[in-house]
Amino acid sequence: MNRNEMISRIRHTRDPWDFIIVGGGATGLGCAIEAASRGYQVLLLEQDDFAKGTSSRSTKLIHGGVRYLQQGNVSLVLEALKERGRLRRNAPHLVHNLPFVVPSYDWWEGPFYGIGLKLYDMLAGKHGFGHSKFLSREKTRQYLPTVETEGLRGGIIYYDGQFDDSRLAVNMAQTVVEQSGTVINYMKVVGMIKENEMTAGVQAKDMETGEEYEIRSRGVINATGVFTDQVLHMDDPKANQMILPSQGVHIVLDESFLPGDTAIMVPHTADGRVLFATPWHDKVIVGTTDTMVEDALLEPRALDYEIEFLLSHAAKYLEKDPVASDVRSIFAGLRPLVSQDESGDTSSISRDHTIYISRSGLVTITGGKWTTYRKMAEDTIDQAATVAYLDDRPCVTYDLHIHGYHNHADKFGDLAVYGADAAGIRDLLNDKPELDEPIHPRLRNIAAEAVWAVRHEMARTPEDFLARRTRALLLDARASMEAAPKVAELMAAELGHDEDWIQKQVDDYHTLARGYLLD
Repeated sequence: MNRNEMISRIRHTRDPWDFIIVGGGATGLGCAIEAASRGYQVLLLEQDDFAKGTSSRSTKLIHGGVRYLQQGNVSLVLEALKERGRLRRNAPHLVHNLPFVVPSYDWWEGPFYGIGLKLYDMLAGKHGFGHSKFLSREKTRQYLPTVETEGLRGGIIYYDGQFDDSRLAVNMAQTVVEQSGTVINYMKVVGMIKENEMTAGVQAKDMETGEEYEIRSRGVINATGVFTDQVLHMDDPKANQMILPSQGVHIVLDESFLPGDTAIMVPHTADGRVLFATPWHDKVIVGTTDTMVEDALLEPRALDYEIEFLLSHAAKYLEKDPVASDVRSIFAGLRPLVSQDESGDTSSISRDHTIYISRSGLVTITGGKWTTYRKMAEDTIDQAATVAYLDDRPCVTYDLHIHGYHNHADKFGDLAVYGADAAGIRDLLNDKPELDEPIHPRLRNIAAEAVWAVRHEMARTPEDFLARRTRALLLDARASMEAAPKVAELMAAELGHDEDWIQKQVDDYHTLARGYLLD
């Protein structure tokens, strides 16, 4: 996957593309895989890096959604459970089972939540990850050795999925290319091309060179998440607002706060939210919040009261109370919630996905969640092909393996998230043993990964590598800042950049990463 080769395809393609997909997050990449695997000619354009926004800032769970069951949205849970099973089969190097324990402190919690989780098991059926069961106080302590014991009565264990979101996004981009599709990061769509009042392509700007392109297509798909309304207004300046962004914040702690491989799920906090504390890459992620915000930003920032909420609630369920100095990183993401009420009433917000077709033929897909991206894409391409007057072609993604597919990736150790690509990194190390050097003492990533990311994963900046090709920024923001100069030097050597570029990239990265630290 090479950016220069991708750009060359734009320059040398004379006929209109079948689809141009705007947005390189989970939804856009899913649509690109769906369309390319059906044999359509597909171009995906992303204004920044793949999964820069919401899709790299999730709770890292592939799940049916226990909270949606509480809300009575059984159809969404059924769909998500089915897709959860498919994703584990198609990307086993990134998606795995994770046990969750719901600790109970009141007599009624065990039976109440236990019944709901038994229903969850029943709905999962053959797609289940494991059966829930009640736990004694002692068994709960065995699964959660650092759980708060005062008043603890027992717990319920159930099973869901965990994954690495931005690693999956990168592998999805590679899958698009393997299916003969074209994907380009740092290519911003700045306008729509119209013919006879119908959408006939896009105007795009290369954010690296400033070069502008007019690219024609039979269909255009808007898959830009929280930026949906911006693209809609390129199509129709009078279009109604579709998105009401909701912010979710997570804090990252050392694994000493929750050692082992079992997560905590709190189904109902004091203000009605669901809270998770999950082990991930030898750290613990605690989240999330649900705060309505006005502006859609590429780099949203946690609010003080959101941080306080997470710290105080983590303290309620962990023996060791975390304080601000314990936080290795804090990250925020925006959910693209769909409002079906022009008044903006939050009671009308949907957690399902929504497909909207404008009068000009622009197809917009928004809402939804990581777990259901494949089904969202299937529905979108079904409708978009009709709008574009393309031949109907059957979906083939039910069992399509994602790039890196490997059933026993654990044998690759620290390179497990690369799946089948781990062998390529090892070959690189055989050629250049000096690259087998950690980029930082507190990070498990080595120099060879930065070289690999440039050569094969279209990483263009130290941020791309530290935030999304690896997860250094989320796992230990300060360590990632200290690693940035070394990473910039490695990438500059691959990309042909000079010392000025290195210094600018390090400065830019430090500015960004400071937003992931607590003062």
